[in-house]
Amino acid sequence: MAMDNSPDAPIPVRTVSGKIAEWVNRLGAVWLEGQITQISRRPGMRTAWVTLRDVEVDMSLTVVTDVSILDRVKPGVTDGQRVVVHARPEFYTGRGQLQMRAREFRPVGRGALLEELERLRALFAAEGLFAPERKRALPFLPRRIGLICGRSSAAMQDVLVNTRGRWPSIAFEVREVAVQGTSAVAEVVAALEDLNTIDDVDVIVLARGGGSVEDLLPFSNERLVRAVVASRAPVVSAIGHEQDAPLVDFVADLRASTPTDAAKRIVPDLDEQWDIVTGLRNRGRTASMRRIDAEYQRLQAALDRIRTSIRYRVDVERRTVDHLVAQVRTLSPLATLQRGYAVVQSVDTGRLIRDADQVGLGERLRVRVATGRFTVERVRIPAEAAHDEGDLSR
Repeated sequence: MAMDNSPDAPIPVRTVSGKIAEWVNRLGAVWLEGQITQISRRPGMRTAWVTLRDVEVDMSLTVVTDVSILDRVKPGVTDGQRVVVHARPEFYTGRGQLQMRAREFRPVGRGALLEELERLRALFAAEGLFAPERKRALPFLPRRIGLICGRSSAAMQDVLVNTRGRWPSIAFEVREVAVQGTSAVAEVVAALEDLNTIDDVDVIVLARGGGSVEDLLPFSNERLVRAVVASRAPVVSAIGHEQDAPLVDFVADLRASTPTDAAKRIVPDLDEQWDIVTGLRNRGRTASMRRIDAEYQRLQAALDRIRTSIRYRVDVERRTVDHLVAQVRTLSPLATLQRGYAVVQSVDTGRLIRDADQVGLGERLRVRVATGRFTVERVRIPAEAAHDEGDLSR
């Protein structure tokens, strides 16, 4: 398409447009797959315009066809339907627009869709994305819950109402997006990435009501599945009903059978937790009282043993003292005095008199007997009893 030209000799638009058309027209026809987002049929015109969007990324092409070709498709083509189209690219010079001229439309049947899903399922399984060990536990009580759901959808209300019914003060960060159709994958992925930037979002819930296999296809899309795998926060998949099983269910950290079930799985029930705390407190109080009673009984028993031991010891020591007292009394001079003996001391010197020769004439002596004392004086020493006990009385 190289042409000689310069600012002084520019090429007319018609020439450039014609050259582009010549180059594009040399391209051959191709089979392409996509999802119909819009069909324009004008009354009285034999031409129809179809917007065909890529199922993975946000790209589309305009497809021009004869209305009879669309009418031959049974049971008919509709918005949101996946199709395979045989078309040749062409360049419309009047508006400088590239379009595809379709010669045949073939709806992608359920069998083909299921076959594609099985291919992706096998791919993800081989990569270990379904492995239980890579799934993370949900927090006991999230600080904030991220919720991705359809706009003003019943699924959103199910999650919000049931979750707040269980824990009224729980906080949500809600992203309402398309959950089916051509823009669903891009919007859900963008919402997922956005919620992952919020620090206190501790869990993210993908919620959507039930639908056909075709309706749920976005949640088996490879791009969306890998975005869930890469999520910082644990992801709960609450897509469809119990029997529905999009591929995102298998890579999510937790699969909930319904949006209502998700609400029951992501937060504890406040009343149940209060009952648990109350029960634990009561059991703790009962156990504490039992322990206190048991320790009190043990203490009382120990005190009783101590008292018994002390009484026994006191009795033993009392008997010992009584025995010693009896011995002391037996050995005491008082006992001797009781038998009629006396203790004699010199009044002047206080010495004990053990021998009569110790006492001189006229010496005064103090005599102690069992019940008192008195003073005597030696007045004589009989010659015949010089060594016998003298008459000391006076």
